[in-house]
Order: sequence, then structure tokens, then C-alpha cells
Amino acid sequence: MKIWKLIIPMLLIVAIFSGCSTKKKFRIGVSVPAATHGWTGGVVWNAKEAKKMIEAQNPDVEVIITTAENTAEQVNRIENLLAQRVDALVVLSQEPEPLNEVCKKAKESGVYLVVVSNPLPSSCQDVFVNGSNTSFGEASADALGKLLDGKGDILVMEGIPSPINTDRVTAFRERLAKKYPGIKIMESQPAYWNTEKGLALMENYLQKHKKIDAVWAGDDDVLKGAIKAYQESGRKDIKALTGGGGSKDIVKLVMDKDPVVKATVTYPPNMVAVGMKLALKGLRAGKKTDPKDKEVIIPSEVITADNAKKYYFPDSVY
Repeated sequence: MKIWKLIIPMLLIVAIFSGCSTKKKFRIGVSVPAATHGWTGGVVWNAKEAKKMIEAQNPDVEVIITTAENTAEQVNRIENLLAQRVDALVVLSQEPEPLNEVCKKAKESGVYLVVVSNPLPSSCQDVFVNGSNTSFGEASADALGKLLDGKGDILVMEGIPSPINTDRVTAFRERLAKKYPGIKIMESQPAYWNTEKGLALMENYLQKHKKIDAVWAGDDDVLKGAIKAYQESGRKDIKALTGGGGSKDIVKLVMDKDPVVKATVTYPPNMVAVGMKLALKGLRAGKKTDPKDKEVIIPSEVITADNAKKYYFPDSVY
């Protein structure tokens, strides 16, 4: 019995110290859409790269990344992250409305909440990181306006009907009207940020319109479909095809001075990495947010042959 009285406390001490040696001080959960198209593929890639960097530089931090094919799955994945007692949650939502309640639940339970790209209706987050959809539309209008010297008949291929798309298209239209009144939008239809839908819409546009000076695809994935349709049509009248997002395939075309694909604009998928870094910063500060980090907006920039090399990342999936 005396031996056991000595052994049991020793075992308890070993167990306690073993637990301390493996326990992470901070746990950050990240919830993003699955890589169903180019831009979200870039988001997932950047999240994984940020995880490697953060964990390498911070041995006391664990980052858990989850992806979801749809909104219902994303809600479930966030619930699982909360069950794992994450200290911070970084969310880039498929659709913000259905994720609002689970994110509010996270915040109310004391989780430090960082929202990326799609704003929540409740605005309950500690930090909001976003690309500037207004500047995305304005930069796209400037790119096309300069390529056409302010004159021409164009077509627009919009994204998914949503606040993001509305902001982009509204800014695009307003900038054209103000700075390039000689450019006329003949038609504007959704292509849902999807290559196949972009191909189908461009085929329809080519059949309906006998003269097209330029097309704003509004997204680099859509632009790939538009390029294919235009090449297969055999037509030579289009002076410029532009997109948005900054995918490496489109940037490479711009960099190589493609005769038609002459510009695109940035909408960096690495904004999720910015959100992850700010989540850690907030945790280090005791879940207090630096006022300048409350809302971080990353403006879009025009990519042309002159600066494309700066935006070309061949190892990225996007």
C-alpha cells in the first residue's frame, strides 16, 4: 500500500505535465467554402499556407481548417469547430444569412470572430476583412475604358446575384457613366462566377450580337469560358476581354500580351490569410481588437502587361 501511495501521486504529476506539454495555448478554427472553382481554390490554398506559417512561427497555436461544399455543411463544420473549443473563428461564408446564427452563437460563447469577404447581417464580428467590391467594379471600368479609348459597345457577364455582385456591377456602371460616357452596355446577364456558365452565356452573346467591342466577364473563371467560346466562334471583332480576381492563368495571358485578354483586376484570395493573422493578433491581445483592425479593406488593382509579373504566382492553385 505504501508503494501505491507513492506511485499514484507520481503518475498524476506525469499526466499533468504530459498534458501541459501537448496542449496548445490558442486554437484557431477556419471555415471556408470548398475549392469548387478557381477563386475558392485560391482561398483554400492560401488558408493552408497561412496555417503552416502561423504554426511554424507560433508553437503554442493550432489552426484547424474546414471546408464545405454548401451552406448547410458549413454550418455543421462551424458547430464542430465550436465543439472543439476554438478560441477564435475565421469565417468566409458561402452565403452570410444562413451562417448568421451560428456565428452569433460563437461570439456569445466568447470566441474571437473574424469574418472575411461576405459580411454577416448582424455584424457581430470582432474583425471584418474584405476586398473592395466598389473598387473592383471601378478598376474594371477603368481597365476597359482605357483599352477602348472611351468608346465602344460592350457586354457584361455578372456573378451570382448577391450584394457582392450588386456592389461590383453598380460601381462598374457608375464609373463608365462618369468617365467613359462613350461606352454603351448592350446587355448584362449573370454567369454565376462559373466557367461553364460563362462559356454558355458567351455563346449566346455571340449569336445575338453581330458587333462586340469588348466584354467584361467580371470574374477570371467566367473569362476562361468566354475566351473558349470566342475562339471557337472564329470571330475577330472583339478588342478586349477582361475579367477579375487575378487567377494565374489569366495573369499569364496578360503578361504574355495576349491580343485580346489585355487586363484583369485583383480580388486577392489571400484575404483569408490576413484574417487568420488578425485572429491570432486579437488572441494575443486578450481578445481585444486594435481599432485599425476592425475593418480591413483591400482595394482592387488593375493588372496589365506592364505590371502582371508582380501578380503572377505560378505555384498557386489559382
